[in-house]
Amino acid sequence: MKYLLPYMKKFTKESILAPLFKMLEAMFDLLVPLVVANIINTGIAARDTAYILGQCGLLILMALVGLGCSFTAQYFAAKAAIGTSTGLRHQLMQHIQKLSFTELDSIGVSTLITRMTADVNQVQNGVNMFLRLFLRSPFIVIGAMVMAFTIDWGAASIFVIAIPVLAVIVFGVMKLTSPMYKRVQQKLDAVTSATRENLTGVRVVRAFGREEAEAERFAQANGELNEAQLKVGRIAALMNPMTYVVVNLALIAILYVGADKVNNSTLLSGDVVALVNYMSQILVELVKLANLIVLLTRAVASLGRVATVLDTETSMHYPEKAEAAESADEAVAFDHVSLTYKGAGDESITDISFRAMKGQTIGVIGGTGSGKSTLVSLIPRFYDATKGEVRLMGRPIADWPHDELRDRVAVVMQRAQLFKGTIRSNLLWGDMTATDDELWAALETAQAAEFVRQKPRQLDDPVEQGGRNLSGGQKQRLTIARALVSKPDVLILDDSASALDYATDAALRRALRELPETTTTFIVSQRTSSIRHADQILVLDDGELVGCGTHDELLTTCPVYAEIHESQFRNDHAKGGAQA
Repeated sequence: MKYLLPYMKKFTKESILAPLFKMLEAMFDLLVPLVVANIINTGIAARDTAYILGQCGLLILMALVGLGCSFTAQYFAAKAAIGTSTGLRHQLMQHIQKLSFTELDSIGVSTLITRMTADVNQVQNGVNMFLRLFLRSPFIVIGAMVMAFTIDWGAASIFVIAIPVLAVIVFGVMKLTSPMYKRVQQKLDAVTSATRENLTGVRVVRAFGREEAEAERFAQANGELNEAQLKVGRIAALMNPMTYVVVNLALIAILYVGADKVNNSTLLSGDVVALVNYMSQILVELVKLANLIVLLTRAVASLGRVATVLDTETSMHYPEKAEAAESADEAVAFDHVSLTYKGAGDESITDISFRAMKGQTIGVIGGTGSGKSTLVSLIPRFYDATKGEVRLMGRPIADWPHDELRDRVAVVMQRAQLFKGTIRSNLLWGDMTATDDELWAALETAQAAEFVRQKPRQLDDPVEQGGRNLSGGQKQRLTIARALVSKPDVLILDDSASALDYATDAALRRALRELPETTTTFIVSQRTSSIRHADQILVLDDGELVGCGTHDELLTTCPVYAEIHESQFRNDHAKGGAQA
């Protein structure tokens, strides 16, 4: 509740007015049986048509006023609930943006999506119904019992017995279902995860003919969710019939006692009808209260899940301003750096040491799983090294303020990611103040200017979500251009030219060599041809740095690099011979 109450306080007026108007509506509901009793006892008994019509007019007036109160209460309750959930969702989004990759990997993307959507919506519904019913339902139940005592003490004693029994049923079911709803939400996470993976990787699924296997995996997760929901649903479903049985038994008792009193002329028939109406009102309100309790139980469970994310503290902390001086020559340095991912048993990279000077081009190569992406992810501080120290411009990476670090280092990820909008809006992620000339210059360097000029609207041509209206090579070139727009001191290309043909790749490398002399470029690649002209080449094997030097040096001193180069050189010659 500590995350919810601050936002509810911003809607204190609405949170007070909503239940007050509901209570006003409830007061009119409690008066209705008395008016009906008067119609029966006085109007119908005396055949007084004018009195009957007057009382019916009073009922219509009370209904209209009650309807107005209900609308007003619903307006204020909805305003408070939506405003509260909006604030909570904003806080959750801001907190997620502060989490490091370590926490994001641990929590899981599908779980965070569920927290942001389904769980927050559940909290919103809970707040809405709580403001509308948390005073109304108990007020009606207690008020109906009190009004019954004003009619007849003997018949009203039935209410004293029935209400506690109904309360035991309602709260007993609530106690049983509360933990079960938490498990239902966990099963929902699994369904969301399976759905997200299937839709994200739909091309791979179809390419390998795994539709049936994915359908079975989804069916299993969905079946477990269905089973959990049915289990809790069966218990929750007992609430209505059990409450109806108790209420109907109470009605039978009221009619039996009331009929005897009417025969003895100690109670009027209209009073019996009023007692029955009050018992019916109690039934309706207790059913509402039961449903409210179920909804609140689920809302509390969802709020707990949201709070779990908000309670997760980031493992990374950034200083407000930098204090240490920068190095005049050194761009990036690794000093005996090792990294173990959270939950992993072994180190992903082990005891890496090297220095990259300003203006140098650094190639990073190695087999699959050798730790290339892990190594470069430490430079923008996506992860913190578990051992050793990473320095940027001679300053420890942990001493860099967040915004300044992002300004200095630009990363092009392995998987090209574009956002819905236009080519211009995607490029401006690099620098929101960039001019058109600067955007075109970045596109020229990234070898993307030609295909952008062929677009009908050029820079303002639309980009669909994920860039699905572009080819793989086009997406990669646009992401490289986006990074270049920021004019970084350190540019990291993490295997970001894998979809490019050899000619385009070569043109890109030539263009990168024309970047300002102070720009240090890291190129992660599987091809030796892409990094052979680098000033330094880092060769990784199973997380260890097994070679460091130029292309020619490594061919003679590093067997791993020589083997990679030989295999690619041999394949290229074989392809050339086949084409000839």
